[in-house]
Amino acid sequence: MRIINFLNLKGGVAKTFSVVNTAYELWRRGYKVLILDNDKQGNLSKAYRRYDAEQTAPITRLLCGNWERPEELIQRTDYDGIDIVPSNMSLFGAVWNLLKSGDSDMMERYQKFMELVKNSGEKGTDRNTAGGYDYCLIDNPPDIGLNVINSLAAADEVIVPVKIDEDALTGLDIVAEQIEDVKALNPSLTLGGILITVYQNTDGEKAGLEWLRREYENPSSERCGKYPVLGIIRYSKKVAENSFLRKPIYEYSPCSGAAQDYKKFVSSYTGKGR
Repeated sequence: MRIINFLNLKGGVAKTFSVVNTAYELWRRGYKVLILDNDKQGNLSKAYRRYDAEQTAPITRLLCGNWERPEELIQRTDYDGIDIVPSNMSLFGAVWNLLKSGDSDMMERYQKFMELVKNSGEKGTDRNTAGGYDYCLIDNPPDIGLNVINSLAAADEVIVPVKIDEDALTGLDIVAEQIEDVKALNPSLTLGGILITVYQNTDGEKAGLEWLRREYENPSSERCGKYPVLGIIRYSKKVAENSFLRKPIYEYSPCSGAAQDYKKFVSSYTGKGR
């Protein structure tokens, strides 16, 4: 199971939307996917219709250590092959309480969960138990709280969704610094690259894209290879239209630029089309 964190310290860059549609595209290729909603707003949970504002969220129980088996936290979605650990505002209080507790393992809670999920998959468990996942995608808030540190400590790589503007581009180095700090807990963590989102072919955004490639893809640059561009997701009005339907964009508008671009991104990332 490959564990991928979607993280950017800037909001409004389509992190959750990218997780929703990446998970869907992986599923369309026959992969079994687990998604973790690590944001107290619960937008990923809402997108997959598993948001419950009244109960303590499974992700909160995970962070607090209030669980014994992964099956207690994992819920099926309407897609047979995409499962979720949902979130809600209860996660906010859990982060503060855990910080105050000073528990020695407070940054390793997600690691334990992932290890158990992986091990159960290796035992060939059936569909009614956790395990057998090919990918785990984690949706994070735009900050570096204890829940985010936990997710980084458990992940294999980080993908940074980026909307091209000056603030977003300059924030890439901050994300890279945070990843380097977490390597004390997780030495194998890597920055996989960036996913450009909400891209419009204006003069300004074209210039930003050219700058990005010049800085990070030009062999003569000191930053070459640091932030490879994994894909470009075009802006589409269909995305806004789809927001209340809570569907992957391909199901709502398969011919839209965004739907086709997520399809292309996942094909390139996995090397497997559909």
